[in-house]
Amino acid sequence: MTDWAELLKTKRNFSTVSGFAKGSISGRAFYSAFEGTPSGGVVRNLLKTHGVDRARALASKALYRRTLT
Repeated sequence: MTDWAELLKTKRNFSTVSGFAKGSISGRAFYSAFEGTPSGGVVRNLLKTHGVDRARALASKALYRRTLT
């Protein structure tokens, strides 16, 4: 299970996830942005488990749900 709260907790992370969800950041760039951070494992697991296309859809869904709250 992906910990979206961890991925979206800072403004920089939010903007990176947003760029990935919109398709302006590749899967590799998305992973590289979080590499070496506490969120790096979450991103790596997300991409490994779901692949880039499904991870993009899940990121978009998480962003949508976050804006509702």
